[in-house]
Amino acid sequence: MKHYEAPPAKKTKKAVLFFEVEILDARTREKLCFLDKVEPHATVAEIKGLFTKAHPQWYPARQSLRLDPKGRSLKDEDVLQSLPVGTTATFYFRDLGAQISWVTVFLTEYAGPLLIYLLFYFRVPFLYGPRYDFTASRHPVVHLACGCHSFHYVKRLLETLFVHRFSHGTMPLRNIFKNCTYYWGFAAWMAYYINHPLYTPPAYGDEQVKLALAVFLFCQLGNFSIHVALRNLRPAGSKTRKIPYPTRNPFTWLFLLVSCPNYTYEWPSSRWWASCRWPSGRRASTAATCGSSATTPRCAPPSSPSCCDTGDSPRGHPTTPPPPAGTPRDTPPSAGTPCSPSSPSCCDTRDSPRHPPPCGDVLTCPCHPPPSCAEPWGHPDLSLSPLAPSCAEPWGHPDLSLSPPPHPVLSLGDSAGTPW
Repeated sequence: MKHYEAPPAKKTKKAVLFFEVEILDARTREKLCFLDKVEPHATVAEIKGLFTKAHPQWYPARQSLRLDPKGRSLKDEDVLQSLPVGTTATFYFRDLGAQISWVTVFLTEYAGPLLIYLLFYFRVPFLYGPRYDFTASRHPVVHLACGCHSFHYVKRLLETLFVHRFSHGTMPLRNIFKNCTYYWGFAAWMAYYINHPLYTPPAYGDEQVKLALAVFLFCQLGNFSIHVALRNLRPAGSKTRKIPYPTRNPFTWLFLLVSCPNYTYEWPSSRWWASCRWPSGRRASTAATCGSSATTPRCAPPSSPSCCDTGDSPRGHPTTPPPPAGTPRDTPPSAGTPCSPSSPSCCDTRDSPRHPPPCGDVLTCPCHPPPSCAEPWGHPDLSLSPLAPSCAEPWGHPDLSLSPPPHPVLSLGDSAGTPW
């Protein structure tokens, strides 16, 4: 007896429900594309890729697909079958304009200030005048400021390449002009005054510079620590977002107080970097002119080359540029040497020491006699006590001889010679 086996039952294929996708212009309602047999598990990113094949000028990063013409854009991770649409889905398209990657944005924003600052630091032509082309500042704090500024932006460039992970791939190209104007413009504004030939060092000397440098380095390390902590919250290739919490790194403890401590470290870093180079915390003024203030002494007629030449004034008064080597000013006049008010070396105190000799050791100049200890600022009517050691040393310059004013001056001292 033969046994016959029944043929195996044929597996019935499960019917796949395909979608039809219609893409319209969000403004004109014009039909741009019709996609047939789209799989239900297709994502919005895949639909954008299919739309690009029909319109190559609109690459995926430039597309914004939404269910309502005035609604929100759909995420690339959204799945077609999970959207509130039927078997025929209608999407509305908006052109986001030309796009640029965030990595390129950051590199452009940070490379600009680095290069612009160095142009002012090396004093390339057409910035400060031909006589200062490719000259170096004599103040060490200027070189330190350049090092700190370069370190800050080199750090940002390296973080952009090796640390940051971006949740969005691109940004509208038109925004980069606004961002670069901010970064590049302020870098040029700072670099112009810091590297200016008339720059004066900080008012409190090395102590102010060292304190500001320590705070700057501390904040830079804290900023880097926060960037690393935020990077670890997002796995590579994903766009997940997590709530940051403090770690064993003490710099991350600021997460208990603020959500983005990287900006908290940025502010004092820039503030203390500014305080290490601005004299008395103020912007170095280069627009001061002879006789522009009542407190500006007149050492000679306004046409004299030495007018308002106060050298390295600790109070932030600008100095006049030094003349080229070989001029008569390089050899100061000896005691009793005749000169005239138009002489470049007459009463020129550009390189006077910060710790001057006594009043009696001041070089004499016949055209402008040196002030005595009882004639402060070159005014014989202002009597000071002989006990004041700096009465003849305005702004710390013993050889700054000032001519008496052309008008009478009221005496501010009493009959005994005690000043106000």
